Formats: sequence, C-alpha cells, structure tokens
Amino acid sequence: MAFSRDPLDELVVPDGTEVKEVAVETDGDVLVGSRSTIEFGVRGRNVLAGESVEVDGEIEAEGDCRLDMWCDVAENVLVGEDAYIGERVHIGGRLKVAGDLDIGDDVDIEEGFEANGWIVIRNPMPTIVLLFVYLKHLLLIGEEDTAQRLISELVEEGDGETPDADPLVIPRNATLSDDAWRVSTPATIGDDCRLHGNVRAEELTVGDDCNVFGSLRARGDVSVGEETRIHGDLTTRDGDVVIRSDARVLGDVSCENLELEPGAEVDGTIRASGEITMETTERERE
Repeated sequence: MAFSRDPLDELVVPDGTEVKEVAVETDGDVLVGSRSTIEFGVRGRNVLAGESVEVDGEIEAEGDCRLDMWCDVAENVLVGEDAYIGERVHIGGRLKVAGDLDIGDDVDIEEGFEANGWIVIRNPMPTIVLLFVYLKHLLLIGEEDTAQRLISELVEEGDGETPDADPLVIPRNATLSDDAWRVSTPATIGDDCRLHGNVRAEELTVGDDCNVFGSLRARGDVSVGEETRIHGDLTTRDGDVVIRSDARVLGDVSCENLELEPGAEVDGTIRASGEITMETTERERE
C-alpha cells in the first residue's frame, strides 16, 4: 500500500470489512486519526488511535493496541499482544493485555487492568502522532520509498511477513456511527464490504459486491462498483456519477453527469444537470 500524501487524508475501508451490531471488524490493522468519534466497537489486528479519539464500544486487538493521550473508550480494551496507553486515557471497562503494558500518568481504568508481561508506568511517547509527523516529513522531502518501508514495518506480522490485508484508515475528526460515516476527506470502500449508515465524504469510490445500508453523499465524483447495492439515495453536489455493471441504487440519484454501465439499475428518480449515458454492451476496462 503506497502513500503519496498524508495517510490520514482519506477514509480507507479495506476489502471484506463488516459492520456488525456492536463493532466494525476488519482482518487488518486499524489506524484512527486524532479527535475522531467511533460510536461502536473496533476489532482488528493492531489498533492505533491518535489523541482524543472516542470509542463508544469495546476495542479488541489481536496484536498491539496503542491509545494516545486523552482517548476515551466506553467499554473493555482486550489486547492479544502489547498495549501502549497514553496519559489521561479513560477506559470505561477492563483492560486485559496478553503481553507487556506501557501506561502513562492519570490513566483511568474503571474496572482495573491485568497484563501477563511487564508493566511500566510512565508517559509513553504518543506513537501515532510521531509516526504520521515523520511520514509527512518524509513525503515532503520526496523520500517516498523510505515512507513505504516504514508503513510496511508498521503493519508487519510477528513472523516478519507483510500481511495481505490493508489497514482500515479513519481520518482525523471523522464520525462513524450506525446513522452516518462522516469525513471531510475522500473515501474509498473496498470490495465485499457491508456497512450500515449514510456515507458522507468529499469524493466516494465504492468497490464491487458491497452492501451499503444507507445513502451516499459527496461534493465531488462518486463511483459504485459492480454488483454493489446502495440501499438509499446517491447525491453529489458538483460531481459525476458512474454506476458499474449490475450495480443497483435503490433510491434517487442526483449529479452533474451520470454513466450507467450494462445491467446497472436506479430504482428512484434520476436528476442530472448534464448528460446521462447508458451503455448497452460490455466494454473493456483496464
């Protein structure tokens, strides 16, 4: 996964991500930008959260968990390997760590904590802040290869091999809930995802074979992948919309220009200020 800009400048939902009743689940890592709010739990391999992140459910990390200063987790934090908890973090439930625990000052854990490894009480370095400041510096000076190697090491598994699953990246100041996923950045949703809630972003790309139980709204362009179902409206203020083959929008579509590939369906009303293109035969795409 190559980054040509700040990694937290886009919402990235990797292939196979599923939002269940109480948590968003992914096979890869979870990176959460500062001051974001997640109104359910989080389950992933490694979970890293920036300053002042709020999680209204439980955090389950198969690997490491890093919570920077002033994070607030409403329920338990369960960690399969090591945990790094910054100062003034609040955990409404219990903290359970299978490995080592590095914990800062003034941390409030309402139901106590346990760790099978070493316990160090100090002020851990806010790792995710340092990581992305360093990454941004590398990109600004043109060291993209070095930045890529750093990301590869971050998501490296214990056996030293880079995992197949891409991370779930939540940008700064985002809000994720059953009602809506709101970001002020572009958003990319991978293949085979199942999301609940309306998605609001600067631009939107939805992969193949997805189910989005809500509407899509963007300022710019929107693309809906093959055989994907959008259970709501699709609206863009100034952009174009492409609905790929056999995809279906169960609500209305409003945009500048609209392109419908073979088998694409719109159940509601179409409002396009520009052109509407309806393809009748399959075309080759790279």
